[in-house]
Amino acid sequence: MERPPVTPQLGRTRVMAILRSADASGLPAVARALANAGITCLEVTLTTAGALDALARIRADLGPGVAVGAGTVITGDQARDALAAGAEFLVAPVVDTAVVRNAADRGIPCYPGAWTPTEVSQAWRAGAAAVKLFPANTGGPGHLRQLRAPLPEIPLVAVGGVGIDEARHYLDAGACAVGIGSPLLRGADRNPAPPELDALTTRARTLLEAVGVTARAGEATA
Repeated sequence: MERPPVTPQLGRTRVMAILRSADASGLPAVARALANAGITCLEVTLTTAGALDALARIRADLGPGVAVGAGTVITGDQARDALAAGAEFLVAPVVDTAVVRNAADRGIPCYPGAWTPTEVSQAWRAGAAAVKLFPANTGGPGHLRQLRAPLPEIPLVAVGGVGIDEARHYLDAGACAVGIGSPLLRGADRNPAPPELDALTTRARTLLEAVGVTARAGEATA
């Protein structure tokens, strides 16, 4: 099996920003603020009303330097619709081997959610580019470290309850990246006015500094 590589922007910045909201109207402005700060891997969750239209708009607005994917993809139909809208990667809270394999066959990185060693191994064997440890905060960095010990070849992305202050702890425990949503957005999606977007940009730069990445170009310094 030809396993797709980890999304380059995720590999460089070690951060996936999760764009989840009641509706997608504010997400394009949020996406631009994040990209301006240096976070260039963006997940638009399908639980957001209007997610696919927003995904397509964000891709067109930000161009090829920013990777935009779909999150909460739990069925084959959702995966098909997301890819048709231009999703460059797929993220899920669960392991659906059919979805993972189909994405891998098409050369699309997929990040299925897993928590136990068995689930992590199943996701990897199905063709995941990396496995999303979810919910990460249930076991914290210690759980991630324990998973990495017997499964060192499987890259893990810590997602779920990870805050800006905790991000570095997960990377130090062996995560290849972290995914952060509400602790980063803090309502900017609901009110994308200049003060809120400026504050979002500041938080995004703080996060990149915390994980050891330069905000200017998204190049790892550690």
